[in-house]
Order: sequence, then structure tokens, then C-alpha cells
Amino acid sequence: MLHLRMIVPQGSTGDVVSLLEGTVGATHVAVLPGAALNPRGDIVMCDVAREAGDELLRALRRMGVADTGSIAVEHIDLSLSARADKAEEEAPGESADAVLWESLTDATHEESTLTVTYLAFLALATMLAACGVMLDSAILIVGAMVVGPEFGPLAGVCTGLVQRRGRLARRSLTALLVGFPVGMVLTGGFNYLMDALGVFSVTDFTAPHPSTSFIWQPDASSFVVAFLAGIAGILSLTSAKSGALVGVAISVTTVPAAANAALALSYGDYRELWGSSAQLGVNLAGIVIAGVLTLLAQKGFWAMQRRRRSVSRPA
Repeated sequence: MLHLRMIVPQGSTGDVVSLLEGTVGATHVAVLPGAALNPRGDIVMCDVAREAGDELLRALRRMGVADTGSIAVEHIDLSLSARADKAEEEAPGESADAVLWESLTDATHEESTLTVTYLAFLALATMLAACGVMLDSAILIVGAMVVGPEFGPLAGVCTGLVQRRGRLARRSLTALLVGFPVGMVLTGGFNYLMDALGVFSVTDFTAPHPSTSFIWQPDASSFVVAFLAGIAGILSLTSAKSGALVGVAISVTTVPAAANAALALSYGDYRELWGSSAQLGVNLAGIVIAGVLTLLAQKGFWAMQRRRRSVSRPA
């Protein structure tokens, strides 16, 4: 269930309450007249089944509630109510399959903004991956994958394209196009420092790396893995099962490929540089293509659900 708390101008409260009472899956409607001070208005609250939440939020936006007041949405972890149980039963579909597009757009907006923190995490992840390459340590490579924050902007690109939110798509693409080069440049500087201190050496880089050589040797399976990871990542975001994102992070070699490209450039190994760059491109493309197709499929599924409900609804 979701809990909605709205600030509504007093002249619109009646229309909003009528909408809530007529929404299948909504219950526990409450009004606090004149309780809001900034902006002034009434506070209206309700609970709604997650699978009915997206349609309700769109209707509230069309009524201008978000423009003249506010809409806050919270997830309810536990609701002991017979009315809530009935509302969930009446709502179409299943809660786990529902997509809250407003929530997804807001989440990807936050995760895809180019910030100092984002750049710091990406640079640190790339440096950790560089250590993993030099030491031929699969454990360090996995750790770097988990630290890397690049899935947020990738999800933002997918959401922006499907929802036709140009600003979100551009912001996310900027985070990727700026973040990876910055991380690679800083990793190159890190490598020069480690080399000067005698921690890294060209011998370490050119030595056989049986555990990490896949990073700069892309093949068909690289795209397949990225594609499957992209589907899993988008599903984890839309279903609020964020725990699956850890598995997505350690499935693709975006950060390790960027790290190996930085090392290869530092040591003048252009063969590995191009191989790593190709690996990075294949992974990014696979995730974006899979993410867009997954979101389109989910959008089509719920459009079909709404059409079925409108047909079955009595006249």
C-alpha cells in the first residue's frame, strides 16, 4: 500500500475527495480542513493499493494538485486494516508488478545527477578495479563493480527515453559521458602515482591475468550478460526490490573495463585499450537496450490492464 498526503486549495478539496472515493483501490480518506499553512489549504490523505497508485497520481496531476499544492507519497510497510485488504483485492493486477512512473522518474533523477559524490564513487570504483587488474584479483573486481554508481544514470537514460523526458535523458547521459572519462583520468593519475611508488609496474600489467583477462576481451556473451542484467536492474527499480541491484552491479564489467582502459593507455598498450573500450561500450549498450525494452513492455502491460478494467466496468 501507498500513503498519499496532499495539500489542496480549499476550492478543489471536494473534487479531490470525489476522485479518491471513486478510485478503485483507494481507502482511508481523511480531510483536515485549513490545516496547511504554506501553501494555505486543506490536508487530504488516503491509502491506495500500489497497483492503482500510478493512475491516481496522474489524475491528481491533471487536476493541478501538484502545481497549486503538493503530493507526498510514502510506502506503507504494514497496514492492519480490513478496508486496506479489500482495496488491494479490488485493485487490478499485482502490487509487485505495478510501476509507479512518478516514483521511478524521481528516483532516477536523483541517482543520475552529475554530482561530486557521484564522481567520487565512480573514480574510487575505477581505482579499485585498477588494483584488481594489476593484482589479477577477481574479489577486487567484484568489489569495484558494487561500488560503481553507473546504473543510476543508465536507468535514467532508459526512463527518459520511454517517458519522453528529454531533460532526464540528457542529465543522465551527461553523468555517463562526463563521469567515465573523469574516473579514467583520475585512475590514470593514480596509476602513475602507484608506479612511481613502486606499487604498480608495467610488468604487473603485462603479466598473464587469467582471472581478469575477460575485461578487455568482449564477445557475444558480454552483450547477453549486459542485456539480462539490464532487465533485472529495471525490474528491481520498478518493483522496489532494490536488493537485486547488487546482483546487477556484479554482472556487468563497465567499471572494470574503464579501469583497464585507463591502465592500458598509461602503459601504451593500445590493443587492450581498444578491447576495454569495446567492452565498456557493449555493456552500456546492452543495459540501455534491455532497460528501454523492459520499460516499454511494462508500460504496454499496464495499458492493457487499464483497457480490460474499463471494458469490464459496468456502465
